[in-house]
Amino acid sequence: QVQLVESGGGLVQPGGSLRLSCTASGSAFNGYFVGWYRQVPGKEREMVATIISNGLTNYAESVKGRFSISRTKARNTIYLQMNDLKPEDTAVYYCKTRISSLSGDVWGQGTQVTVAS
Repeated sequence: QVQLVESGGGLVQPGGSLRLSCTASGSAFNGYFVGWYRQVPGKEREMVATIISNGLTNYAESVKGRFSISRTKARNTIYLQMNDLKPEDTAVYYCKTRISSLSGDVWGQGTQVTVAS
């Protein structure tokens, strides 16, 4: 069983920064695939950033150069550093993991990020 808990969301002014954390628990968690996604009401959930077991990262075009995904050495906490935030970054941010290419997705409960002046 794998569980994910996100934290770090909040209200920030445009141009500000936030760091989201995703803490994974459960003996099955192995860091095979972890990603940050976001969703606004009425829209599909979209990928923001992902990191896989070998450390390779991938970013949505809209956040490249502003957001950075990283993890602890133990791989059980995954961060999303968000800089130069824009109002269009406002969303609920979710952490997702998968333990293999054949396994299902495990999602966290989400954390709200609001960018407004």
